[in-house]
Amino acid sequence: MMPRDVDPRLLRGFVAAAEELHFTRAAARLYVAQQALSRDVRRLEQALGAGLFVRTTRAVELTPDGERLLPLARRVLRAHEDLAAAFTSPRALLVDLNTDGPSTGRAVLERARELAPDCELMARFESGLTHAAAEIAAGRLDVAFGYADGLAPALRARLAQAPVRYEPLAVLLPEGHALAARAAVRLDELAGETVYAGAGNPRTVEWTGLARELFAGRGIEVAPPAPVAVGKEEFRRVMVKTGHPVLATVDFLDMPGCVKRPLTDPVPLSPLSMVWRKGFGHPGLDALRAAAAGLAADRGWLVPPPGSWSPVRLTHGPGGG
Repeated sequence: MMPRDVDPRLLRGFVAAAEELHFTRAAARLYVAQQALSRDVRRLEQALGAGLFVRTTRAVELTPDGERLLPLARRVLRAHEDLAAAFTSPRALLVDLNTDGPSTGRAVLERARELAPDCELMARFESGLTHAAAEIAAGRLDVAFGYADGLAPALRARLAQAPVRYEPLAVLLPEGHALAARAAVRLDELAGETVYAGAGNPRTVEWTGLARELFAGRGIEVAPPAPVAVGKEEFRRVMVKTGHPVLATVDFLDMPGCVKRPLTDPVPLSPLSMVWRKGFGHPGLDALRAAAAGLAADRGWLVPPPGSWSPVRLTHGPGGG
């Protein structure tokens, strides 16, 4: 028989375990010990009189009762969040901009701050949408920008997204590179080059995937994994050491010891989206969406230039939450 009251903490632990299907990852997501999470799941199973998981040494799976509970538990937790939000001032909204420099996300954030001056919109710099999207799904981040169509389907299914811009791509070249004197670099001029695109960095899987798709059939190789450089000086040092060009966007911040050149013939585009958790609401999110739509209309961000290139997985359309 269903108890009258169920502790929301137990439901929160159940939902995390059900979404991760891995108790260690779910516990890390909730910042609790695995033993505590397992104990809470057992308490919930006892309260409901039903087994929710089948655990083996190799896998964790939901039982039919677990499958039935999951959408109900999500609705209960959302109702608790709505209740708390109705009687408290909105908390700060955490917005990942990927990098602390000029970017499309930065422009959207600054316009949103103008539209909603009473909202606290806090910038974060997680570097890579794959990582930022996982943080959003786990509730540790609210909004991020990036190539959302390059995310794993299971992760993308937990997010809402809205198209913001078709971002033209560029290449960063060491100052002594043969192509550095060009005002722009044709894609075919990179044939035979090895270009760094974040390979091996688990935070930027979507970006590496876009690069592989762009380079395929053009004689351009993706550079092997390299240590992730944090800060301009470390970036410059790694650039000098490897000598590899780096795939970037045209708005990427200038780096010492290298030059940035737009790519042409065709102009390659990265479809940039804004992403957030499905079902999440916040006045700051409303301001960000209005800012993105306004800037896209004013600046033609969603009008790709003729003859440009974009990934075949492109599914840009109206977003929703």
